[in-house]
Amino acid sequence: MKKVVVRLVCAVVLLVGDKSGIESSFAAKIACEQGIAFYDNKEYDKAAELFKKACDGGEMLGCNNLGAMYQKGDGVEKNVKKAMDLYKKACYGGNMLGCSNLGFMYDNGNGVEKNEQKAAELYKKACYGGNMQGCYNLGLIYANGEGVEKDFSKAAELFKKACDGGEMNACRSLGIINRLMAK
Repeated sequence: MKKVVVRLVCAVVLLVGDKSGIESSFAAKIACEQGIAFYDNKEYDKAAELFKKACDGGEMLGCNNLGAMYQKGDGVEKNVKKAMDLYKKACYGGNMLGCSNLGFMYDNGNGVEKNEQKAAELYKKACYGGNMQGCYNLGLIYANGEGVEKDFSKAAELFKKACDGGEMNACRSLGIINRLMAK
């Protein structure tokens, strides 16, 4: 299997002709995967180093994960401004988890002035980009009328999408909002 993967990567490199771009992208993805393993083992220093390498190499999940470490202070000094910058880089680089996390920062005024409309925009981007946490959070915003007009039907639609996508909190919220709408 390893030989097949190596051959496939080599074939792609030959077809594209830009070895350095593919190799660095592949190295960034590997660094991110390794960072996740180190993070799961609570080896935060090594995880942070690998996430930084991944982020610098263009792997936006690495930027998001490093941002989460700075937000929580896991293995790095807690720095919400740095977390925001990394979430922005991840989000605008196409990582929808980064958009959801950035939305959460705006939603809660964590490291930035609370801005529910900005949070809603970011959750929407995350949701329609395939991130179910973003759908769930956007549903909460519609259910509570925070930064948007309160809309239980829209909230139920978003909760259902997130629930169908495996977000268990959304399933619970869908049940609650359906009972509220039935009254």
